[in-house]
Amino acid sequence: MKILQLAFLFLFVPVVSLAQDTTSVSFVFVGDVMGHDTQINSAFISQEKGYSYDGCFKYVSNIFEDADFTVANLEVTLAGPPFKGYPQFSSPDALAVAMQKAGVDAMVTANNHCLDRRKQGLERTIDVLDSLGIPHNGTYKNSLDKEKNNVVLFEKNGITAALLNYTYGTNGIPVSKPNVVNFLDEETIVNDIAKAKELKPDVMIAFVHWGLEYQTSPNAKQKKFNQLFKEHGVEIVIGSHPHVLQPIENDEDHFVVYSLGNFISNQRTAPRDGGTIVRVEISKTKEHSFVSDAGYYLTWVHTPVINGKKEFMILPVSPFEDNALFMDFKANKRLVEYGKEAREIYKSNINIGEYFFDKNLPGWVKR
Repeated sequence: MKILQLAFLFLFVPVVSLAQDTTSVSFVFVGDVMGHDTQINSAFISQEKGYSYDGCFKYVSNIFEDADFTVANLEVTLAGPPFKGYPQFSSPDALAVAMQKAGVDAMVTANNHCLDRRKQGLERTIDVLDSLGIPHNGTYKNSLDKEKNNVVLFEKNGITAALLNYTYGTNGIPVSKPNVVNFLDEETIVNDIAKAKELKPDVMIAFVHWGLEYQTSPNAKQKKFNQLFKEHGVEIVIGSHPHVLQPIENDEDHFVVYSLGNFISNQRTAPRDGGTIVRVEISKTKEHSFVSDAGYYLTWVHTPVINGKKEFMILPVSPFEDNALFMDFKANKRLVEYGKEAREIYKSNINIGEYFFDKNLPGWVKR
């Protein structure tokens, strides 16, 4: 287990030379993990074997494995059967199992679908993640649970990062007592940050569900809360919910991704059929900690029909733009179009580059 959560503290022995003045740790963030009906049907194997999502993540797992920590937004409940997609999601537990197997280390759960199955769904989601040993935050069984687990701590190479999670709302579904959901509320955020700072992390991260769906630019409320996080010492803000990309800004002392887009879903209308994986490197000197490097991998969800069944697989865009490999012409054409659409949205990015796959190395090169 690579992660320190308040309830489960695991120690690391940093492999760092005493002569080094700087140490580093890398994070990967992915956006909305959704579970529409077609995805559930695709994952079904048989009554005896149940469900499997392993094929969804196999082409991006190497990106996860190359980072120290990977964090994803779980935008479904794991409420058990009946399994259902939109508008009130409940996906098989196998989804979380496959994500963990692919290299996802932690999940945030505060989003507008976290109460889709009310109290039972919120609590069973927590139980499933706990049973798998996947640290998580954003939703809680009660106030004591929040007190213990509101902050997920990551530690490696002598660097500690604290993660908080919030959502703008829950689709109008009220929270059932004694459950707790972290909402985008100024007083709550300021108090949470103050408590997190008592743990003396080197870096603060907020993963936030906000913004307007299908809008490729951040709105005034996103900018307002981003400024609040910045003023209270949160160095990294990661956004989700719009289901499309929004710009990334990497200033000298603050990093914000306004929206990562869809990581996996059955939303096929452009540009909702793709997203981005953002990689951030945090470095620490004797004086301070800072974002020393950042880049992104554009991704697109490929949905071929195999043996009469629609399959789902997340593909990194770059390797398939010049070589369709196993993709048919129509799918590859759309992947290429998505890459152009995404780069148009990203024209206003600040101080961040895209990772391209260089087959001559082979490997990923940022430019």
